[in-house]
Parts: sequence; C-alpha cells; structure tokens
Amino acid sequence: MTTYTPLAIPPAALAELRTTDDSGRPMEPFTARPDGTPLDCVGSPLRCCLRPIEPGEEVALVSYAPLRRWAAATGATPGAYDEAGPVFLHARPCAGPPPSPAHYPFARPGALRTLRRYDHQGRITGGRLLEIPADPAPAFDAAFADAFTDPQVALVHVRAVEYGCFQFEVRRPGGAAAAG
Repeated sequence: MTTYTPLAIPPAALAELRTTDDSGRPMEPFTARPDGTPLDCVGSPLRCCLRPIEPGEEVALVSYAPLRRWAAATGATPGAYDEAGPVFLHARPCAGPPPSPAHYPFARPGALRTLRRYDHQGRITGGRLLEIPADPAPAFDAAFADAFTDPQVALVHVRAVEYGCFQFEVRRPGGAAAAG
C-alpha cells in the first residue's frame, strides 16, 4: 500500500493534450503494436491512467509540461525550470487511475528514477536517485518522506533516468491541490 498518492495527468489537461500538446503540436493517435516497429510502445507507461500500454490500444505520444501547468494554476514562476517532455496517453478519455492506488506505478525493480523536488515557486530544490528495489513501496515512501521534511518542497516529480520521461507527481500531503 502506498503512503503518498501518485498523480496522473489531470482530466482537464488531458482534454487539452488530446487536441494540442504543450509544444503546440496536434495529437496524432496510433494503435499500439508489440512488433518492433516505431509504433511498438506496448508496456510503456500511460500517464492518463498510470498503467502500461496494452496491444491494440489507441494511444498518442504528446509533449507535456507538468510544472508549467501546475505553475499556471498556483501562480508559481518556475522560470528556466519549466520543461516539456514526451508522455504516452490514451487518445480518447479513459477511466483514469484508481482513486486510491495500491502501489506506485511503473515501479519495475532495477529501474532508475530521479525524484525532483520543487518549491512553491516551481524551482528545483534538490533531488534523489532511486534504484527501485524488489519491494518498491517502502523505498518510494522513504524518498517522499525525506523530500517533504523540507517545508519548502511543494511537489515531487518522478522521472525515468534513461529518457528523463515524467512518470508521475506527488504533492505535499495536506497541501493545496492544484490542477496540473
């Protein structure tokens, strides 16, 4: 059981991304195939529902700027820390993640993640490298607990080290929620 809540891309942001992504490009849906072609993305993380892509699903790869969207909702000014990167999502609305996830998503043992800490202005205040162990929940719980001991930390972004892809976000417990 997770202690902190992993957040998917919010529905309002998904609706926008399914039209035009955060780099100004129109969405180009395709059917996921497990055949080694450029459309082979089966098993890749879906940021709309926090689960892997299954064969035959209609998905899209879009540019997403999570910090930019959080900053727009909160009045933060991340400046140069604003960045956009590629994420997969369902090309059409889906059920989204479970309301109380039982585990942290995309927690494959041995995978490397960076947990970037951001303050209330959206500036990086530190980070941590995490090699996901066989039992990932205690490791993630400890990393988030450590991050939130600093009262300046408002949120943490979990990213894959290999490609820098945004995986999910965790916000300060009890903090004001904002649309991402």
